[in-house]
Amino acid sequence: MTESDAPIGPYGLQYGEGDAYWFLDFLTTFKATTGTTGGGFALLEQRAAKGSGPPLHVHRRETESFYVLDGELTIWAGGQLIDAPAGSFVYGPPNVPHTFTVASDEARFLLLTQPAGFDTFLRTFGRAATSATLPPPATVPPDVERLTALAAEHGIEILGPPGIPDTSSHS
Repeated sequence: MTESDAPIGPYGLQYGEGDAYWFLDFLTTFKATTGTTGGGFALLEQRAAKGSGPPLHVHRRETESFYVLDGELTIWAGGQLIDAPAGSFVYGPPNVPHTFTVASDEARFLLLTQPAGFDTFLRTFGRAATSATLPPPATVPPDVERLTALAAEHGIEILGPPGIPDTSSHS
């Protein structure tokens, strides 16, 4: 199924089904999108290797929830550090700065955003995956200016680089 199919009614996808994109160091499989849910929510299956994670950012429009299927994430949200092994659920409301890193060798998790829209940002910055594998190692760093501009168009503010912020020193 592709975004153009847009079935605002019942549909099903099996394991491994859905459009697959490479976004930063992640393999993202679109399970439910802006088009297929009428903008209600987006559900993405994501896989990434140890140490992978997005820049520190904040969503202005949507909530973001994680359900870890395999592996472990370390999530930093609003100054709180949350260990999230397989079976964990973590909810993040809008306007809370957050980031995460993959703490295990690899992790696979579901990412739910409400309302939908985050999925269109991932599609716009990412690229269609040529295989259902993690993306090949980058030969050049990501275009941070383009990432920041596209994020802003989708109500996301990039606040800092990837990685858990060091909050041990206060000035």
